[in-house]
Amino acid sequence: MQIHHGTSARSLVVRTFARTFIKPTFTYFPSSGPLAHGLNALELGARVIPRDRRVRVEPVFGEGWAAELVTPRDGAGDGAIVYFHGGAFLFCGLATHRRIVERLALRTGLPVLSVAYRQSPKGLVETSIADCIAATDWLIEGGVSPERIVVAGDSAGGHLSFQVAIEATQRGVPLAGVVGLSPWLDFDNSVRRAHPNARRDHYIPAARLGRIARQVTGRAILEPGLSPVNRDLRNMPPSLIVCAADEVLRHDAELMTERLEAAGVPVDLHIWHGQIHAFPVMGDLTPESAASLDVISTFVQDQLGLSHLRAVTDIAV
Repeated sequence: MQIHHGTSARSLVVRTFARTFIKPTFTYFPSSGPLAHGLNALELGARVIPRDRRVRVEPVFGEGWAAELVTPRDGAGDGAIVYFHGGAFLFCGLATHRRIVERLALRTGLPVLSVAYRQSPKGLVETSIADCIAATDWLIEGGVSPERIVVAGDSAGGHLSFQVAIEATQRGVPLAGVVGLSPWLDFDNSVRRAHPNARRDHYIPAARLGRIARQVTGRAILEPGLSPVNRDLRNMPPSLIVCAADEVLRHDAELMTERLEAAGVPVDLHIWHGQIHAFPVMGDLTPESAASLDVISTFVQDQLGLSHLRAVTDIAV
């Protein structure tokens, strides 16, 4: 485990904004019913953000899912990343996560398949998992060896990255690695609500997670097997987990780290002080988010035996 101390001025501004505006919104905004469609405004608004001209984007369409294949214009290395966005299985999509996807492509020199999987109310978590497995299989069927694929995601997408890796392992498909950024890995909210970070978290209203879990799984009583932390983790590929020190999903990150270690799986946990939930998604907006992308990229390149970080000229300092 590695602990990263220090908080930049930019991160302090982001954390204050999240505590003042984002957390209250998530606390009271409905997650179901007609008003819940307002959550789509975040994805629609993100579409106006200009694309990075250093990458090319190819739309991909599957059965029920869509994706963007983001590739560096100056050439791509041997392998690929599959990225699953976060959003509690309720909102966000390709546009909200373009910043991190483009930066990972540029830093690693690899194509990144960013997947828009079905979410509530279009499907339950099992549908989301099936879409993400199908998207990963699309890459493999297109000629990318599974040993050259790293699956990654933040929050709910971190859940999906571990579920995809677990299913691949059980099918005898050896993926290269798993990356979880503030991953939501345990649907049981009882222990999490009593965690000290339930009060400290600047972004997530911890009390809502249990209700949202029941909504997105369609189960009034949650089954332990629905959570990646409770599944058979033996023979999983090496894993990297990143989280913020004060976020409530630190519980999930530490629990999964313990269980991966118990299963004999190599795992590296990085905990950043002074950050909000899923802060690497901001790309190079803060020095800490940029540094976390370097950690992720180094992990990916190590698993694939590639040379380390490419030059990226617009990293925040």
